[in-house]
Amino acid sequence: MAAPEQTQDAQEERAVGCYVYGILPGDVEVSPDAHGLRDSDVDLVRHGRIAALVSEIRTGAPIGRPEDLTAHQRLLDEAAVEVPVLPLRFGAVLTSREAVEEELLAANHDQFLAALNEMEGRVEYVLKGRYEERAVLREILTEVPEAARLREEIRDRPEELTRDARIRLGEVINQVISAKREADTRRAVQALSGHAVANVLRAPTHHEDAVQASFLVETPQRQQFEKAVEELAREWQGRVSLRLLGPMAPYDFVITPRPGG
Repeated sequence: MAAPEQTQDAQEERAVGCYVYGILPGDVEVSPDAHGLRDSDVDLVRHGRIAALVSEIRTGAPIGRPEDLTAHQRLLDEAAVEVPVLPLRFGAVLTSREAVEEELLAANHDQFLAALNEMEGRVEYVLKGRYEERAVLREILTEVPEAARLREEIRDRPEELTRDARIRLGEVINQVISAKREADTRRAVQALSGHAVANVLRAPTHHEDAVQASFLVETPQRQQFEKAVEELAREWQGRVSLRLLGPMAPYDFVITPRPGG
């Protein structure tokens, strides 16, 4: 006979919860090809005029692998191209389908419906730009006399004899890049905002980031927006490497309550 603690562990491992990806209009249907975390089948829990995109998940199974996050975002992004989507935070699990309907959908029905109406026909794009290291360093040495002087001061000299100069040069470079980032972010927003209804600036994730920004774009403007990004890439060729992500669900433009919270 199994020990009580072993039986409890087995029950917890078999317990099933309801993983929630996001909120959709209630009249949509799920594609048979749609799959969620761990290649799970995806279904809808409906209430009134809204629905939650869900799949079953073992509550004892850890969530958080990179492939889990990828599956979560892929499902939402694919849906967002077709219908308005309100993405939930990664890792949202409720105890049952009934809990999803009562605690999430019924409790927030009007708020969710208003947000879905606002997101109708809109998707998010994320623009990421990173300075070409050699190009931006050339700019700094040309534009900032102190940087050029410090560079000459440390050239071909031992590190232990030029420690203070090296530290100061690093400070100058970081300050100038920060100023350039602000200016180039303004330039990107200026170039693209005419084809977007809203934008959100993101914090840099690397010291050589030139721009990190999200744009909410209406479906009829997608082609024009993408062309504007291509024009900006040509303008910055050899200086900034641009990467455009999307179309995707509007992660940066909607705030959904935590399930059960």
